[in-house]
Amino acid sequence: MRSEPEDFRVEEQLSFEPSGAGEHLLVLVRKRGLNTADVSRWLANALSVRRRDVTHAGLKDRHAVTDQWFGIHLPGREITLPEPPDGIRVLKTVRHRRKLRTGALRGNRFVIRLRELQGSSSALARRLFTVARFGVPNWFGEQRFGREGGNLEHAERLFAGERVRDRHVRGLYLSAARSLLFNQVLAARVTEDSWQSALPGDLMTFSGSRSVFVADAGTSADPRLARMDLHPTGPLHGIDGLEPGGVTAELEQTVLARYAQLAEGLEVFRMRADRRALRLPVSALAWHWPASDSVELAFSLPPGSYATAVVRELAETG
Repeated sequence: MRSEPEDFRVEEQLSFEPSGAGEHLLVLVRKRGLNTADVSRWLANALSVRRRDVTHAGLKDRHAVTDQWFGIHLPGREITLPEPPDGIRVLKTVRHRRKLRTGALRGNRFVIRLRELQGSSSALARRLFTVARFGVPNWFGEQRFGREGGNLEHAERLFAGERVRDRHVRGLYLSAARSLLFNQVLAARVTEDSWQSALPGDLMTFSGSRSVFVADAGTSADPRLARMDLHPTGPLHGIDGLEPGGVTAELEQTVLARYAQLAEGLEVFRMRADRRALRLPVSALAWHWPASDSVELAFSLPPGSYATAVVRELAETG
């Protein structure tokens, strides 16, 4: 995967239709081999605005070709963007009434090519049909943890008393700690084959929703669970959150006890507890073999999820 940027293509899907008029300029950029901050810096310099005045709905990988939206507050200004540098192509500019905010996405569409495959193509096809029907575990991807897991090491030092003045950087370390705890709870549920089930005391959520409710004896038979509309959740650890009950509470407490420094550190920093679905629906999954040893996948995912979570369920890469 990612032997070249074109092997990993991403298209952002906004959660709204740009109005065509307003004080904010939305810019759709296709970037190659650059990260989100690189494009933000170019736009800030090109439009003579502060870097922090360039917003985006989500972060995108450097080692990819991505179509990504950016927003700039530019009331009453006629805009002509200069010729962009290599790796940036401006696809569209459009006015909008409101600021482009983080998370303002319906989802992302991926086209991924996997090369140098070994093994049975029919076995891979069976896995693809299973993923299309049942989804995959909703892992946080490796990029969440920084290069070689460095953000987790920084989080441990932060919780041991090291000062980090930059709020954005500090937030990356806190997010990495929460993501590790979630992944460990999810791993425990995968091991016991309950990540797709509604256990008594589970906190459940619907696709596209932030609200949760407690599972009861009848939830396991709810047809929305089989339709991939309803999902059990795992913890984004912090304070003041709704707690699960029963066997789910026991499982989560056992996992958190193994990572007490991280769990307690998140509480000290007053992170607000939240929940995240344990499984990830994979929409409009399609595939073809452009060569005998490669497969190209196309699928859509909701915001906040990782395409690598899909790939890891399809191929053994160790």
